[in-house]
Amino acid sequence: MNLGFSGLSQLSLPMPRARVGLDGPMCAGIALLLSWGLVMVASASVAQAEKMTGAPFYYFWRQLLFVGVGGVAAFGAYLVPMHVWERRSALIAFIAVGLLILVLIPGIGIKVNAARRWIDIKVIRIQPSEFARLALIVYLAGYIVRRQARLQNQWAGLLMPFLPLLFAGALMILEPDFGSTVILMAVAFVMLFLGGARLWHLLVLMVVGGGGLGLLAFAEAYRVRRMMSFTDPFADINNGGWQLANSLIAVGRGEWTGVGLGNSIQKLLYLPEMHTDFIFAILAEEFGLIGVLVLMSLFGLVVWRGFVIGGVAEAANERFKAYVCYGLSSWLGLQALINMAVDMGALPTKGLTLPLISYGGASLVCVLVMLALILRVDYENRLTASGAQPRLRGSGT
Repeated sequence: MNLGFSGLSQLSLPMPRARVGLDGPMCAGIALLLSWGLVMVASASVAQAEKMTGAPFYYFWRQLLFVGVGGVAAFGAYLVPMHVWERRSALIAFIAVGLLILVLIPGIGIKVNAARRWIDIKVIRIQPSEFARLALIVYLAGYIVRRQARLQNQWAGLLMPFLPLLFAGALMILEPDFGSTVILMAVAFVMLFLGGARLWHLLVLMVVGGGGLGLLAFAEAYRVRRMMSFTDPFADINNGGWQLANSLIAVGRGEWTGVGLGNSIQKLLYLPEMHTDFIFAILAEEFGLIGVLVLMSLFGLVVWRGFVIGGVAEAANERFKAYVCYGLSSWLGLQALINMAVDMGALPTKGLTLPLISYGGASLVCVLVMLALILRVDYENRLTASGAQPRLRGSGT
């Protein structure tokens, strides 16, 4: 039977049973990061919320709402069998690219700080670039499975999947969202390498792609300013270097054990975006180096378990599931590392949030859906190992 999204009503979708379970360490890591994120949003945003709305915990309550919305979305994604995602991967990618086009249309896309990245649906602002990355990773996993022999032996097999990726990347640059484009291309290279693409083919593409991204980085004046302020933020602290300089001050104040939860000085309207892109700096100030190491360990745990789940799927010859896990886990790890590096002055500002920690509805919902897909793969791995299979209603099997 050909089962698509229209056929989901015919499925008796299997729910986790005690004897099957889910990956405990990964679930614990996700829960701890999500809880810590709520605490940090409440702490980091209190001064900004008081100034903007008069309610100190305005952003905390909204983040709690986003957790609820993301939880529902993640649960819905978790219920969908992975073979449905595989069969509909091209359609999902097409819809995601369509959203990237829609967000650039004035009147539909919302413009904030010279960037048109959001579609406002009242309750939450959708950021299409987040969901486009997820959709394109799913599409790329499907392509690797369908064309693996061609991918491993021919230039055409390697170049073909980059056509939709480049088109989507160009749309993201127009928003502009340079950070999302970098993450998408980096994850694509990781997936293609794990999919068996020849290393020297990838190296050629990396040189060409890196050169192109480098040109784009210097094509706009605001990116040039970011690059210059990144090299020495204190030299122009009253203008382009203000944000990074205050971020570095926050990180430095944390020392070994931090100043204590709620005791940050930099969050008192000195550090811009203190509850979104630069929330890591406030976390470092309040929890110190020890807190930073714990945070990195939690992200490392979640990423590691994602790769382990992918490895189990690949060992069972479930390659689509494996590449989805590899791609999504790489995305989570790379984005977390880039965000931390930006806040510590090791990379120029990219406008990327810290997954599960930063304030933001679209980012949080997308990350929770992404993690739900990895856990779905884990569940199906366990079903296969236990000899159980999903049943069709009325099939009698």
